[in-house]
Amino acid sequence: MDWAELHRACLDCARCGLCRTRRNVVFGTGARDAEVLFVGEGPGEQEDLKGEPFVGPAGHLLDDMLELIDLDRNKVYIANMVKCRPPRNRDPLREEQDACSVWLRQQIALLRPKLIVCLGRVAAMRFIREDFRISREHGQWTIRDGVLTMALYHPAALLRDPRLRPDTFVDLKALQQAVRDYCTHTL
Repeated sequence: MDWAELHRACLDCARCGLCRTRRNVVFGTGARDAEVLFVGEGPGEQEDLKGEPFVGPAGHLLDDMLELIDLDRNKVYIANMVKCRPPRNRDPLREEQDACSVWLRQQIALLRPKLIVCLGRVAAMRFIREDFRISREHGQWTIRDGVLTMALYHPAALLRDPRLRPDTFVDLKALQQAVRDYCTHTL
């Protein structure tokens, strides 16, 4: 499947109940040859309205975070584990994640990223380890399916608790170093 076929198939998805309440499928955005993939848990209200990931207040903070380390949305790819908004922005249920995983797996297969950055606990529990503890393990690199993977606090968590920002700055600098060490065309 190429990008166009994958996108069309995803737009028609009815694999779980989230399809009944969505306004838009939030497929993903960014460079289709990106070496760095950011994965959040699922779209929020603004993302559902616009059909793009991370466009609300947390998305603006993510843009600022990327800028701090000389990245932007044009150099990376940003996606979510689920492509439709869970009601009231709740965490996506396991069965919703499972139903939607086919789309993200295909995106990863097409991208072949060198680095995956999980944005928040929910994504880290899916990508790194089910018992992942974001408060203790943020910023630590691990290899998952041959890809260097780490988790950062979700930008929404940073908006709620600014005390987490100094730790996130350190984690971002580690990400910047990994990009320099492993990526050839991202910086």
